[in-house]
Amino acid sequence: MAELLGGHSLAARIFEHIDNKTTDLGDACWSEPVKNYRSESRLEEELERGFRQRAIPFCPSVALPEPGSYVAREAGGTPLLAIRGRDGNARVFRNACRHRGAQVASGTGRQSAFACRYHGWTYGLDGSLKTVPHEHGFPQIIKEKCGLVPVNAAEQGGFVFVTQMPPEPVADLPDIPELLRDGLQLLTVNEQVINANWKVLAESFIEGYHIRSTHRDTFYPVQYDNLNVVEYFGRNSRVTYPFRNIEKLRNKVPTKAEMEGALTHVYHLFPNIMIATFPHRIVMVALEAVSVSKTRQTTYVMSDPQTLGQDPEREKQATDFVDAGNAEDREVVESIQRGLKSGANEFFEFGLFEGAIVHFHKNLQAILEGGE
Repeated sequence: MAELLGGHSLAARIFEHIDNKTTDLGDACWSEPVKNYRSESRLEEELERGFRQRAIPFCPSVALPEPGSYVAREAGGTPLLAIRGRDGNARVFRNACRHRGAQVASGTGRQSAFACRYHGWTYGLDGSLKTVPHEHGFPQIIKEKCGLVPVNAAEQGGFVFVTQMPPEPVADLPDIPELLRDGLQLLTVNEQVINANWKVLAESFIEGYHIRSTHRDTFYPVQYDNLNVVEYFGRNSRVTYPFRNIEKLRNKVPTKAEMEGALTHVYHLFPNIMIATFPHRIVMVALEAVSVSKTRQTTYVMSDPQTLGQDPEREKQATDFVDAGNAEDREVVESIQRGLKSGANEFFEFGLFEGAIVHFHKNLQAILEGGE
């Protein structure tokens, strides 16, 4: 993995941009056909090659803090269920009862077993079939062969990874930095369906060219217009959004805590996971296509327990601030989705200020063409 900038070297790059009124530029522009946002067959290819055949973070490990903790959601169009077992291991199963296919869990929580609400078939934390009501009516069933169907899963760097098809993710995990440090606590999990293609939504996270126009009263007063540091590691990227208060760090070697308080990093873990860092908060966002025009966004908000409750009013203001900015992005991406139907554009033209988006589309295209 390429080394990402940190500390003094990152601050120096940011100050150079501030002083010269510049920003990181991409190596090339990209023209993305609008039809690729509207095609059902294209979306199915993206899900198959980009989502199901790759090791992708499913949820943060802190979402499964103890035996019986679970997370149920769709990934790549497949209902999945992650469970922390009594042995401490995280396992992931296809979320479908082996009787008639109803899902055995939804959302997040903690249970000692998982009972299908249709007929009551019940499964243990290891996925094994434990109970079949009126079992004598199913003489053909071999319970040992009718547990929940597992998918390949592994934990690394604070994430539970899943691969819905071989190879085993243990041998195929992406090389990413330690983004979710030990000791984090899960604060909230939120789901919302956004009326936009998943790629339109992903693009909104990874460029700062829109800050002034879209976030005039939220992010722009505390950040900069079109000033970012953009870095790549494998198919992934990191976009750094400095705050204006970084000026107080001039002419000094900043500590890690000082840097964390002076910027936001947005990591794009290819293809559909965003990790955003804020002072005292880390957010994981999973973008899952519901259709070509709808995306389910699942947001996990985490924090260091030592910082919780120190200043509740300030924490509320920070949460409201981020929520307001997200609402502005949602309004724009849903507008883009409506604009897809206008017929005005054959292509979306991504420029040098949008290098992380170009990187995303190049890698997605390579995947669809059979690249590793």
